[in-house]
Amino acid sequence: MGWFPCSGTSKKRKKKKDSNNSVQFGSGKLKAKNLLGSKEDVKDGESGQIAAKTFTFRELAAATRNFRGDCQLGEGGFGRVYKGRLDSNQIVAIKQLDRNGLQGNREFLVEVLMLSLLHHSNLVNLIGYCADGDQRLLVYEYMPLRSLDDHLHDLTPGKKVLDWNTRMKIAAGAAKGLEYLHDRASPPVIYRDLKCSNILLGEGYHPKLSDFGLAKLGPVGDNTHVSTRVMGTYGYCAPEYAMTGQLTLKSDVYSFGVVLLEIITGRKAIENSKTGGEHNLVAWAKPLFKDRRKLSQMADPMLQGQYPVRGLYQALAVAAMCVQEQPNMRPVIADVVTALSYLAAQKFDGDTRGVQSSLWTPATPPRTKRDGDKRQKGGSHEPRW
Repeated sequence: MGWFPCSGTSKKRKKKKDSNNSVQFGSGKLKAKNLLGSKEDVKDGESGQIAAKTFTFRELAAATRNFRGDCQLGEGGFGRVYKGRLDSNQIVAIKQLDRNGLQGNREFLVEVLMLSLLHHSNLVNLIGYCADGDQRLLVYEYMPLRSLDDHLHDLTPGKKVLDWNTRMKIAAGAAKGLEYLHDRASPPVIYRDLKCSNILLGEGYHPKLSDFGLAKLGPVGDNTHVSTRVMGTYGYCAPEYAMTGQLTLKSDVYSFGVVLLEIITGRKAIENSKTGGEHNLVAWAKPLFKDRRKLSQMADPMLQGQYPVRGLYQALAVAAMCVQEQPNMRPVIADVVTALSYLAAQKFDGDTRGVQSSLWTPATPPRTKRDGDKRQKGGSHEPRW
């Protein structure tokens, strides 16, 4: 199976002093160390300033025409999301947290903090928030194409099917958002809730990660993990995190691998309508990974064969490494970005069934921690397909 050139693995990060960034809610002040269980404040290496605007509940009620049903975009365990128009005429998405829902006050504050301090083209922009009385609302940029989940699963008749090029573009962009959290934020940020419904799509199917209520600051210094209560979505959680509560950056890589499998296969992470070995996507995929002759069976039938066979094999190889049982066998997200950026640059032409050439040439697989250890000992660890 072909591979591609990779960037270097992430370098160790030096600890930074607490800079006392905080978020104000009424008379309360919460520092990142209190909010996220760390002695450090999260920064993106840029301004480090809280930029979110505060809104009154009255303003957001007016923006959504008093939260009318025809303005509702979706609903989840956290509450409802509405499309709204601010006084400035800007179209926004407004998430109103259910006071009895899954996302509590702490998760609300975490999301405000994270999205106020972290800025990247593949992270959704937080415009502001409302914390009037017991009301908790978040105001985001409006993403007109909604979530990746809406374009992969349970498609309504006549809905456009994502083509191969668009799928690779979305996968590469989502990986870049995760890379920013892991490698640019200091301390690194573990997203902890990566799934198709949390990848929102803008014009041109530009992907952005959203919903940061479960995000945690990652380990720093000599620490290898952070211990926390197991949260997330069934089917996406890394096995070691689900079993021990030990959270690492590689936990996110596993979740990304599940998402990538969904993008390639069109299947859900957990398929309740199926039984046995087809209920869980990863459990279904692992036996197929071992037989190259069966890899084409994994492609989404909705693609109707319109994909590059070599590109399919390479994308599946990336997914397979991301969902390895052992965390140290998974690649770092920077190498996943390199691999998927290569695939996204290979434009498949369905008419000629050809792929436009790229500047890159297939080479080596994404590196894992164990690969680095092997190289230091003079050995190698190449995956066999």
